[in-house]
Amino acid sequence: MGRTLSVTKSGDLEIVMTRSFDAPRALVFDAWTKPELVRRWFGPRDWEVVECEIDLRVGGRWRYRLRHHGGTEMLLQGVYQEIDRPERFVSLETNEDCDASEGQALATLTLAEHGEVTTLTQVVRYASKRVRDAMLESGMESGVGQGFDKLAEVVATPERAGTR
Repeated sequence: MGRTLSVTKSGDLEIVMTRSFDAPRALVFDAWTKPELVRRWFGPRDWEVVECEIDLRVGGRWRYRLRHHGGTEMLLQGVYQEIDRPERFVSLETNEDCDASEGQALATLTLAEHGEVTTLTQVVRYASKRVRDAMLESGMESGVGQGFDKLAEVVATPERAGTR
């Protein structure tokens, strides 16, 4: 995989996103699980993370509130189901834009390290094909791609990520 985001459908319920980063796996894992780093990269370029809470333990919750420069807000949240530092984590995510029966998705993030390159694969399994397809049509790919570009900037060197 290259340094650009790849987004594909898998079956009727899943989206698979893949991107490689020039950084060690532990640093990429930290960028996903430390609020001070998440605030620097999560979301599209014209959105800001205004709230970021992470309780990194099985059963712990995460919650991100993003604000667009125009004032629109988006809330993303979930509960960690599995954590295997620095290789993967699984969380049950809640989407407030969907009804309760379809508003959850199971997201599995896996990090594979090959030398100084880490390949991130995120598989998101939705409750229905309709919700999965709606997510793909929502502009999610562009937003995730922009966020991953910012993530690449944050993890480019340990000094830039604020870790040594």
